[in-house]
Amino acid sequence: MTAASGAGLQKEQLANTLTGILLKVASVAIFVGMSSCIKLAGDLPAGEIVFFRSFFAVIPVLAVFAWRGQLRSALATSHPLSHIARGMVGVAAMGLSFFALTRLPLPEAITLNYAQPLLVVVFSVICLGETIHIYRWSAVIVGLIGVLIISWPKLTLFSTGAGFSDQEAVGVVAALVSAAVSAVAMILVRRLVRTEKSTTIVLWFSLTASAIALLTIPFGWKQPTIEQATLLIAAGFCGGIAQILMTEAYRHAEASTVAPFEYTSMILSIISGYLLFADLPTIHTLIGGTIVVGAGLFIVWRERQLGIKRGAARKLTPPV
Repeated sequence: MTAASGAGLQKEQLANTLTGILLKVASVAIFVGMSSCIKLAGDLPAGEIVFFRSFFAVIPVLAVFAWRGQLRSALATSHPLSHIARGMVGVAAMGLSFFALTRLPLPEAITLNYAQPLLVVVFSVICLGETIHIYRWSAVIVGLIGVLIISWPKLTLFSTGAGFSDQEAVGVVAALVSAAVSAVAMILVRRLVRTEKSTTIVLWFSLTASAIALLTIPFGWKQPTIEQATLLIAAGFCGGIAQILMTEAYRHAEASTVAPFEYTSMILSIISGYLLFADLPTIHTLIGGTIVVGAGLFIVWRERQLGIKRGAARKLTPPV
């Protein structure tokens, strides 16, 4: 390889990395916009919100398939039951997350979701048999302490005097259970990506979630106003577009490079929460959120280091 071609390759890799980062930040911003739309829609049943979010997310996903000329094979899969299982778990996580959004300030609802990547580490050991060493276990423990700091004022028996409500306490519990269930969903996705296209996974999930959400109608849906319906439809489009952008981000750059930019949602949610709802993050949210983000970044860094070591070991191992 000549020096010129090497320099050209480096420039191309840099351009791909920057594109991946920009796509990730854009997806995060749109996801925050989705959450803002849901919160603006007000107190609606979680199943109803899940339906709008899932059904209208299908439209941009199908548009991508059509643009790529892959519409006929959009649902082609050899693992339909795995997709359905992932959909059922994902719907539970989504419903709990949306319920939490209707009960908590936007910054806290989003920050509590940062427990998910920490729990993925735990469930990777239980479900996938992955070996996790002391470094990542330490990061998980520290991160969960951060989650406890965020949650404690709303869960403590003495919170009533501080202006917190029982509704917020229920919201915190819902957000934490959502993070745990979402971590299980991510484990299922890890298995699916070995054989399935990312867009196929998204489409199967959106359709499965829409169907399951319809089953909640007997439990009491509310007739949304035109404004509420518009916001929920917008949330669905935002969810689909953000999912596509996130998928493309990981296609352009390594996961360890792109993943840390997930935490820009903390800044964006604070800005959105203040401008739209006059919500200001508490000192507990800021301190706990910083600890959780730090723990998450350490796990990403550790994954990158292990990936480099595995790559070097493969190069040193002679072919059999």
